Amino acid sequence: MNALIAFLTDPWQLPFMQRAFAVAAVIGAVCGVVGVYVVLRGMAFIGDAVAHSAFPGVALAYAFQGNLLLGGAAAGITTAVLIAFVSQNRRLKEDTVIGVFFAFAFGLGIVLVSTRDSWTTDLSSFLFGQVLAVSAADVWTVAVIGAVLVLVVLAIGKELVAVSLDRETARAAGLPVFRLDLTLYVLVTTTIVMSLEAVGNILVLALLITPAATARMLAERLWAMTLLASAIGCLGSTAGLYVSYAYDLAAGGSVVVVLTGFFVLTWLLAPRHGLLAKIVRRPDAAPPVTTGP
Repeated sequence: MNALIAFLTDPWQLPFMQRAFAVAAVIGAVCGVVGVYVVLRGMAFIGDAVAHSAFPGVALAYAFQGNLLLGGAAAGITTAVLIAFVSQNRRLKEDTVIGVFFAFAFGLGIVLVSTRDSWTTDLSSFLFGQVLAVSAADVWTVAVIGAVLVLVVLAIGKELVAVSLDRETARAAGLPVFRLDLTLYVLVTTTIVMSLEAVGNILVLALLITPAATARMLAERLWAMTLLASAIGCLGSTAGLYVSYAYDLAAGGSVVVVLTGFFVLTWLLAPRHGLLAKIVRRPDAAPPVTTGP
C-alpha cells in the first residue's frame, strides 16, 4: 500500500512534473472533445494531414529564429483553409483533397529542413514532444486555448453533427456548410498545434483520435460520447506520464501507448459493441438438416 501511495505522490513533488500533468490533462480532455467530431465525420486523415502541414511553418520559424508553435499554427491553419475551400468542389472527395495538401506540405517541410546543416533540440522536440519541459506560461496558454476550443465546440456542436451526417440535407436546411467545414478544420488545427509540445508532430493523431474512438465503442449519445472521450483523454494522458516517470520512458510515446491500451480493452470488453459481447450474443448454429432415418 505504501508503495502505491509513493508511486502516485512522488511525481507531484517535482515542479516540472506538476506542470507536465497539468498540460497533459488539459490537452487530453480537449483532444477528446474535438476528436469526437473528427471520428463522427470519418476524417481521421485530416488530423495527420494538419499535423504534418504544420511542419513547413515550423521549419521556416526555425530558420528565422522564430516561435516554432506560432509558425506551425500559421502553416496548419493556412492548409486547413485551403482544404476546406477546395473540398467544396464535389467532384473531389474530402480525403483526396487532404491527401494532396498533406503530401505537398510535408514535402515542403522536408525541402526547407534540408537547407539547414543540423537539427537542434527545439526542432526535434516539435517532432517527438517535450511535455516535461513546459513552463508555467505554457500551462496557462494551453488552459486558455483549450477552454476557448471547448466553448466553440459546445456552441456549434449540433450543426457540426448535422453536416457530418448528411452534408446535402444540412445545406438544404440552410446551414452554412462551408463555414462549418472551415470552423471544424481550424478547431482541429488549433487543437493539434496546442498538443504538439506534449506528444509531438508524429504522435499527435493518436491523442486526437484514440480517446474519441474508445468512447464511440461505449456511448450511444453525443453528449455521453463527448464526456467519455474527454475523460479518457485526460486519464490516459495522466497515466502515460506516470508510466513515463516510473520506467524512465519517453513521455509522448507512453501517453499514446496507454491510450491505445484503453482502446484495445474497450474493443474487447465493451458491453454492447465489444468483441466478447458480440460472441456471447451470436446465436447458436442451426442443427444439421436430416433427410430421413
